[in-house]
Amino acid sequence: MTLAPPPSRRPAGARRHQRGVSLIEALIAFLLLSIGVLGMAALHARAIQYAVDGEDRNRAALLASELSSQMWTARTTSLPAATITAWTTRVQTPTASGLPNATATVGTPDANGVVSITITWRPPARPSNEGSFRYITKVAL
Repeated sequence: MTLAPPPSRRPAGARRHQRGVSLIEALIAFLLLSIGVLGMAALHARAIQYAVDGEDRNRAALLASELSSQMWTARTTSLPAATITAWTTRVQTPTASGLPNATATVGTPDANGVVSITITWRPPARPSNEGSFRYITKVAL
C-alpha cells in the first residue's frame, strides 16, 4: 500500500506550472482598474461639458428675458437703436455676462406686433463644424 503525499505538499512539477500566475492576475486587475479610472475621467469631463452648456443656455435665456422685459416696461417692441446696440454688445462680450462667439438679433415686429429675439453662440471648446447653439424667444405686447 502506497501513501499519497500530504495535501500541503505538491510534486515539484506542479509548482513549476504555477509560476507567474499571481503576476498575471495582478496585471489583469491593474488593467481593469485602469480602464475604470479612464472611464470615470471621461465621465467627469463630459459632466463638466454639460454643466457649461447648461450655464450658457441659462445665460442666453436671461439675456433675452432682459431685453423682453425692457420692451414690456416701455410698452413697445420698437426700442431705441442705442438700447438694442448696448444689449447686443453685452451679449457678444463674454466678460460682461455675455456668451462666447455670440451674435444677437432683434427682428422687426410682424403684422401681429410679435418680435423675435435670437441669440446664437458657440462655446470655444466646440469645433466650428459641429454647429452652434441657438436660443429664440418671441415677444408680443
